[in-house]
Amino acid sequence: MALWNEKNATPEPMPAPPPSGDLRPRPAVAAVPGATAASAAAAAAAAEASHRAKERTEALKESALAAELTIEGKISGNGSIRIAGRFKGDLSVKGSVTIEAGAHVEGEINAGTVVIAGELAGNILNARQVDVLATGVITGDVKAGSITVAAGSRMRGHVEFGWEPPAGMPNGSLTAGH
Repeated sequence: MALWNEKNATPEPMPAPPPSGDLRPRPAVAAVPGATAASAAAAAAAAEASHRAKERTEALKESALAAELTIEGKISGNGSIRIAGRFKGDLSVKGSVTIEAGAHVEGEINAGTVVIAGELAGNILNARQVDVLATGVITGDVKAGSITVAAGSRMRGHVEFGWEPPAGMPNGSLTAGH
């Protein structure tokens, strides 16, 4: 930012103040030499609109299995899933799998992030991060980049974390037997 007494310095445009009640962080807008305040404001508005659209898209990518529902089958896709009921089958998603307290899942999980607050009878493979909350119970093996285990949680199985994937495995994936 230019100081007030520098010659030939143009002041950087100030970002627009957030609307009242909106305390979300705003994306930074870099000053471009010769840019007008109007073009900087337009760039800030476009960045904010893009940020809001991304938040809506991310929110829409999570599906839910409600409490008191039981489903048997296979779930796969690019989004995330939150399970509050009972599910029997394999889950393979690029996003996250959250098993709520009171929920029960029987099957293998392959996801980016796995949060266990309920019960899982099965293996977790290929996870970047696994969080086992205080109410979480796992009966099965876990292979992940990192794992967080809360006091009070329970697990019976084999755990591997923090290892680099074997040569030839795509994008950090870990599989059974490797």
